[in-house]
Amino acid sequence: MLLVCYPKCGTCKKAEAWLKERGLAYDYRDIKTENPSESELREWYKKSGLPLKRFFNTSGLAYKSMNLKDRLPSMTEDEQLALLATDGMLVKRPILAGPHGVLVGFREKEWDAAL
Repeated sequence: MLLVCYPKCGTCKKAEAWLKERGLAYDYRDIKTENPSESELREWYKKSGLPLKRFFNTSGLAYKSMNLKDRLPSMTEDEQLALLATDGMLVKRPILAGPHGVLVGFREKEWDAAL
């Protein structure tokens, strides 16, 4: 499994602790230094079954400063994925990708059910 996180994010720390408590092996990736590529994001989006908007960090400064709340509805899926690939701080985290599928954000009940 791949855990994509931002080290200073409290939710990411909770997710990592949750995985460790259950003895689940994972590879850790810092989203700030190694942003997901457009092809990775596209693959995760398709596997997740979630709306693409769920991949955006809507509470982040980058999202707000770019006025994405108003811009996203008029953007194509390809444009949104390309934008996400430009800056890890635009991407919702943590992301857990593995044989179970893709989980975006940490919701303990969701993760319990999936893993």
